Amino acid sequence: MSNIKKPCMRNCCLNENDVCLGCFRTLNDMRIWYKSSDEEKREMLNLADKRKMEYKEKYAPHK
Repeated sequence: MSNIKKPCMRNCCLNENDVCLGCFRTLNDMRIWYKSSDEEKREMLNLADKRKMEYKEKYAPHK
């Protein structure tokens, strides 16, 4: 059993690239989460964090 918790925010809204704007995982990431190893989950989470930062830089108002 994995110690890595699913980052789901229960606020799924997929963009045109099938990326959830709640947790920033891809639709495929969500589908395979329970079958993935901890290493694969960490990689998914790292990529999700990167997507989230890119999204914020693009859409968040700059001060």
